[in-house]
Amino acid sequence: MSEPVPVPSLFLERMSRLLGADFPAFAAALEAEPVSGLRVNTLKLSADEFRKISPFPLGDPVPWEASAFVLLSSDISPGLHPYHLAGLYYLQDPSAMSAAALLDPQPFDAAQGQPGERVLDLAAAPGGKTTHLAARMHGSGLLVANEIKEKRLGHLAMNVERWGAGNVVVTHETPERLADHFGAFFDRVLVDAPCSGEGMFRKDRGACLDWSPEMVAGCAVRQRNILRVAVQLVRPGGRLLYSTCTFAPEENEAVIAALLDEFPEFEAEALPLFPGFEQGRPEWAGREDREALRAAVRLFPHRLSGEGHFVCRLRRREQAASRPGRRPRPSGRAALAEMNRLQSDLWRDFARDALTADFTADRLRVRAERLYFVPEEMPDFGNLRLVHPGVWLGTFKTGRFEPAHPLALFLRPGGARRTLNLSPAEPALTAYLRGEPLPAPGEAGWTLVTVDGWPLGWGKRVQGLVKNHYPRGWMT
Repeated sequence: MSEPVPVPSLFLERMSRLLGADFPAFAAALEAEPVSGLRVNTLKLSADEFRKISPFPLGDPVPWEASAFVLLSSDISPGLHPYHLAGLYYLQDPSAMSAAALLDPQPFDAAQGQPGERVLDLAAAPGGKTTHLAARMHGSGLLVANEIKEKRLGHLAMNVERWGAGNVVVTHETPERLADHFGAFFDRVLVDAPCSGEGMFRKDRGACLDWSPEMVAGCAVRQRNILRVAVQLVRPGGRLLYSTCTFAPEENEAVIAALLDEFPEFEAEALPLFPGFEQGRPEWAGREDREALRAAVRLFPHRLSGEGHFVCRLRRREQAASRPGRRPRPSGRAALAEMNRLQSDLWRDFARDALTADFTADRLRVRAERLYFVPEEMPDFGNLRLVHPGVWLGTFKTGRFEPAHPLALFLRPGGARRTLNLSPAEPALTAYLRGEPLPAPGEAGWTLVTVDGWPLGWGKRVQGLVKNHYPRGWMT
């Protein structure tokens, strides 16, 4: 058995110097077991409803996110349970949940005349913060989940699909191209910046192998460059939230101080100090002149149930002039098309036969034979690289419409006319997740396979046999 990777001595020396009397508790926390969290998908059920059906023990609620719990040790792996595949929850470090909670996007509110907001997650993979934002937005408004690294797009798309939100567009673009196209368009922008990962040392000792003071310095340069572009995407009066999973002042307070120096139209907003939260430390970055940096929050593993994190929320003043940028038109018809008559007939026939759920006609768009249910606030994305412009409902084939897996996960219980309900303990469910056909008498046609009533995927019943349409990339 190999020896565990040690925490870098230079890192420990720096933290000892910064934390002083707090350092022994911090060092002890680094040697303790990491903390895991579970965040309930409130688009599908409430936290209380999930607690009643949870197949594994849940600990205390996460103080800054009412829909989340600290996970207790269990013989059941939450990541392998069918409820996870049905999108009932997301597994996430409790500290990482602070970013979306503190960005606090506002959902559509008819009573207050509040439209759904336009939100951008600039570096979204693998999707933890995107799914959290989508839940906070109640599926309303527009949420653009962008990822520049192609190899990370698959995980992002899968997690968004599993979540079943109707307001998410997944893009694969550089921040510069987004800023050139949209300009100061978004109400809220999240920058979960690439960083040295010091806050994850307890959970991922492999991160210690890559760490060095030079890496920290390089990350800080990269973070400042990303923020220089990100600020262009925030409308006057809008918010920008910067978060990292590192303790390094060079990547945290120093980066924010540089942003405030360069962009005086932004101001740091005070954040709530939940149990275990600590204020930012401008003196650690040698910026005692920037007292506003205390508005940021630091999360330490010896102070709370979670890993290391830094969060700062900034507001762009209302009177700030917008930076140049092309204003998107209010529809996505430049990149997407309405259904033609044949496609409309095929979709209508499928929906009448297989679904009870309704889909607003003016949100249905076609892209390369695929039908999508796009967000209600869908702008024109022009030549930007779209991965998924909404919920992929299915594909038009010769003479028929074939439903897609994301449609199954978007549906709620009762959304399909024919269902095959299985329990987690049934061998038939294991067989379905392996891609096997299932003997099941009943009416022929597209059938929604569910686990304890929660949609899981499609099958097509023919002569008493449900042919499997669970996607190969999801099979266990």
